[in-house]
Amino acid sequence: MEAKGILARAQRDVLTGLPGADSARAWLDAAGRAGFVQAMLVSLQRLQSVNLAYGKSGGDQALAEVARRIADFAAEELGPDALVARTGGSEFLVASREAVSRDRWQWLAETLGRAIARPLTVEGESIRIQPRSALLRGLTGEPGANLLDRLDQVSLELQRSSTRRILWADGSHPARGQSAATLEADLIGALHREEISVLFQPQFDVATGALAGAEALARWEHPSFGRIGAETLFAVAERGDLVTQLTEHIALRALRAARDWPAPLRLSLNVTAEDFALGQFAATMRRLLAETGFAAERLTIEITERTLISDFEDCAMALLDLAEAGVSVALDDFGTGFSNFRALKALPLHALKIDRSLVKDIARDLRDRAILSAMIAMARALDMKVIAEGIETEAQLAILQEEGCDLFQGFLRSGPVSAEDMAALAAG
Repeated sequence: MEAKGILARAQRDVLTGLPGADSARAWLDAAGRAGFVQAMLVSLQRLQSVNLAYGKSGGDQALAEVARRIADFAAEELGPDALVARTGGSEFLVASREAVSRDRWQWLAETLGRAIARPLTVEGESIRIQPRSALLRGLTGEPGANLLDRLDQVSLELQRSSTRRILWADGSHPARGQSAATLEADLIGALHREEISVLFQPQFDVATGALAGAEALARWEHPSFGRIGAETLFAVAERGDLVTQLTEHIALRALRAARDWPAPLRLSLNVTAEDFALGQFAATMRRLLAETGFAAERLTIEITERTLISDFEDCAMALLDLAEAGVSVALDDFGTGFSNFRALKALPLHALKIDRSLVKDIARDLRDRAILSAMIAMARALDMKVIAEGIETEAQLAILQEEGCDLFQGFLRSGPVSAEDMAALAAG
C-alpha cells in the first residue's frame, strides 16, 4: 500500500484528527521502500505544566491548537502528501518524501518551532509553548520503527539539554540560525528586485458556483532553498524586521493585479500582528487603494485570532478605520481558537472564514456537520457571510449548499493560480 493510501485509511486521533503512531510507522515503511524520506519529531515539553495549571481541558486546547499549526504549516510548505501524525501524548511527527537539502529541513524545523511558539490562548490566558525537534534523513529501505527509534533517542537527548532545541539524529548540529540568517539577507534583495510573487486562491459562490473573488498568497522561489510559502516567508521577515515592508509589497502587487478584474469580484489580503504594531496599517492601506485605484468596497482584510492576541485595541482601531472607508473584515481560521467571541462583539466583522480542519469530515461525521451548522446559524444572526476553506469533495460542497454557506475555496474547484491565470478566470 503506498504512503498516500495509508493516510487515507488511517485511524484518526480523536483530539487532533491526526493519524496515530501505528499509521505513522506504516507510512514511513512505505515511503522508505519507495526511496527517500526525512522526518522531524516535535515534542512539547511544557505541556505537563499547562495541564497542571489549567487542567486536562486546558492541555487538550493547547494540543489541538499546536496540531492545527503543524498541519497547516506542513500543508503550506510540504504539500498535501506530507505526513503529520500524533505519535505520543505531546509528540508530533512530520515527514516528507520530497528530496530537499539538509539546510532546508533545518530551517523548516526552525520556522515550525516559531509558529508553534506564537502565543496561544488557554482558558482566556495567553501562553507560549517552546517545542524541541529531532531531525533525520532516512536511509533507503529503513523500516519505520527504526526511524522512530532514532528520533526518540535524539528527542530524549534534547530533553536533557537546557539550550538546544533542534538536533539531528546523526549527531551533527548546523550552526544555529545560519540558514535563517542567510534567508533574511536574501529577502532584502528579493524585495528590492520584486522577486516575491503573488498567487491567488479563487473563491466561489456556494449556491451558483460562480467565481466571487480570490485570496492573495505570497510565494518566494528561492534559488537555493526552493519554494518558500507564506508561513516561512513571514517568519523570515519577522526575524529581519521586514514584515511591514513585505506586507506592503504583497498588497501593492495584489491590488494592481485585481484592479482589472470585473466588478464585483473581490480581493482578500491577509495581515499579521506585526502589521498593526507601528499604528500605520490603516493609513498604508488607504494609500495603496488610492495609488492603485482599487475600490475599497471590493477589498477584504483577513485577520486571525492570533493576530488579535498581541494588541487587540490597536487592531480594532485600525480595522474600524478601514471599515469606515468601505473595506470588509473577515475573521480567518474561525473555530480553531478559544476567545473568538470577544472579536465577534468588538470588531467590524463582515465574514467568518471556517478553518479547513472543521470542514474536512462534515460528510461523514454528524458532530462536525452540527458544528458547521451552528457556526453558520450564528453568522446569520450577526449578519455575517461565511466562507469555507479547504473544500476538496463534491460531498463537502453539497453539505455547504444545504447549510447555506456563502463562499468556498479549495482544490475541488481550483488551487492557487498565477495572476495571469486568475485574470483569465475573472474574464470568464
